[in-house]
Amino acid sequence: MRPLIGICAALERARWSVWDLEAFLLPRMYVDAVQRAGGSAVLLPVDQGWIDDPGELLDRLDGLMLAGGCDLDPASYGAEPDPHTIGVVPERDAFELALTRAAFERDLPYLGICRGMQVMNVAAGGTLIQHLPDSHGHDDHRRVPGSFDGADHDVRLAAGSLAARAAGEELHATKSHHHQGVGEIGAGLEVTGRATLDDLPEAIERADRRFALGVQWHPEADETSRLIAALVAEAAEHAAAVRGG
Repeated sequence: MRPLIGICAALERARWSVWDLEAFLLPRMYVDAVQRAGGSAVLLPVDQGWIDDPGELLDRLDGLMLAGGCDLDPASYGAEPDPHTIGVVPERDAFELALTRAAFERDLPYLGICRGMQVMNVAAGGTLIQHLPDSHGHDDHRRVPGSFDGADHDVRLAAGSLAARAAGEELHATKSHHHQGVGEIGAGLEVTGRATLDDLPEAIERADRRFALGVQWHPEADETSRLIAALVAEAAEHAAAVRGG
């Protein structure tokens, strides 16, 4: 059986055909990347039952991926909102924070992408920088809103880290699209990747878990990236162990 990777879906207003409604959404690139790596992807909508009892869901998955998307509600990390923090969806935050904490407890293979890395940090008690142009003085992490054009920059990954092993190299070219970043690092997490352009943390991980990695860039937008394949491979090993081979 192919390993089953749950991917949390965004909750957004969307238009298609004649409809303009709230919808659960996920860019196809995430699913394509999982399938190319030999996994099966299932979209996870916000569900209060899974917030209350994440194990009901996680016990059925072999790996968990958190995708990019809207800003987290600053209330989730005890901060007042910055004027540039917009479009928050507290329902999604509560869902993804609950799943992240439970995945860590179960040692379920986990990959947080962009917003997903930020969720990972907040789930561990960390904070976020709400607008990088104000704190770092440039827009190079999101040069063209809504596009990865011109969004490439390098990240230096710590030797021997999970991030470096998953990427297959210590100097990694990335596709970036974010205006927020991690601030105070959450308990149990280690920064193992930093942007060469300004030293911003761009990879965090938990060394006491088999595969718990957050990256600030978008590997799903880069068909040469090995990161999602690394998650799928670890999920396959986890599935084999749980199923007895």
